[in-house]
Amino acid sequence: MEKKFVGVNSAAFTTDKEYKTWLGCLKQRFKNSQIQATIRVNSSMLEFYWSLAQDLVKMKVEEKWGAGVIEQISLDLKAAFPAAKGFSARNLWLVKRWFLFYFQKLHQVGAEIKETRKLQQVVGEIKMPEKFAMVPWRHHTEIISKCKSVDEALFYIDKTIENTWSRSILIHQMELGLFKRIGKSVNNFDLTLPAPQSINVKEILKESYTLDFLPVSDDLKERDLENGIEQNIMRFLLELGKGFAFVGRQVELNVEGDSFFVDLLFYHIRLKRYVVVELKTTDFEPGFVGQVGFYVTAVDRILKNSDDNSSIGLLICKSKKKTIVEWSLSNASNPIGVAEYKLLPKAEELKKQLDGIPSRKR
Repeated sequence: MEKKFVGVNSAAFTTDKEYKTWLGCLKQRFKNSQIQATIRVNSSMLEFYWSLAQDLVKMKVEEKWGAGVIEQISLDLKAAFPAAKGFSARNLWLVKRWFLFYFQKLHQVGAEIKETRKLQQVVGEIKMPEKFAMVPWRHHTEIISKCKSVDEALFYIDKTIENTWSRSILIHQMELGLFKRIGKSVNNFDLTLPAPQSINVKEILKESYTLDFLPVSDDLKERDLENGIEQNIMRFLLELGKGFAFVGRQVELNVEGDSFFVDLLFYHIRLKRYVVVELKTTDFEPGFVGQVGFYVTAVDRILKNSDDNSSIGLLICKSKKKTIVEWSLSNASNPIGVAEYKLLPKAEELKKQLDGIPSRKR
């Protein structure tokens, strides 16, 4: 139904479906332009920071003008550009640290540079990687402050770009040690999947999954674990990583009149395959492999479409011993990964624990 509106010039006009569609496109294009403008501003600022750091290192400014030169640069730039942000002495020190953090690695992987060439020449030729411009400056400062290696830092830069992480999510993932956990599950993927697929699948699974949304308990039941994950499914999806879609809990698989139930079923959109997740609140046992393998086969036979890749299983236990897991998986025909879950005490629970520790008398 058409609706009439009156503009500021009192000229009436009508709106219809075509107008609304066009208006929606305009809004989306404007939002995209805002995003692109933000990226361009961020890119320009980071390029300036990078060139500033190159100058600081190349010119050896502290040797030339004294230890207080950074503070003086800060004062001079703030006086020249009073409305601009980012010229505090602390931030300028971070700018220099940021460049030096990556300099060694970029020097090694960059264009061939003879060892005899001067440091000043080398520094001036190192360009800022293009992907750095896609990450906000405060993300960069958090990364170099918390990462112990360039490889770890580049990992978090890639994940930030891939998942469009906010700074709080980035910090949370670094504190949980995502770099050390991802791609480290004990599995048999090399034995059960073609080479390209096995590599891709290994990259999406972790050595352990942090369920910090659950209370710490020594007698956690599997039903409690399932309930907690289902009630916090968005947080669990974030812990699983990008690409996972939740299919359901206790998904029924009917085989010749008998019903079997998968604890949690997911679908990985990029890899185009179902992921069967079985939860165990006990230590790993070899018999678990047969159960998960049966579920994987059943999902392939019942749910898998012709254009889906073969399903995989993910068994998450309270704890595991690597050798026992490896031997258990060595003869399994289905692709299965085994990981652990970790519970982190909430602030109030941690406080209670700390309050219960008797203080030492001096």
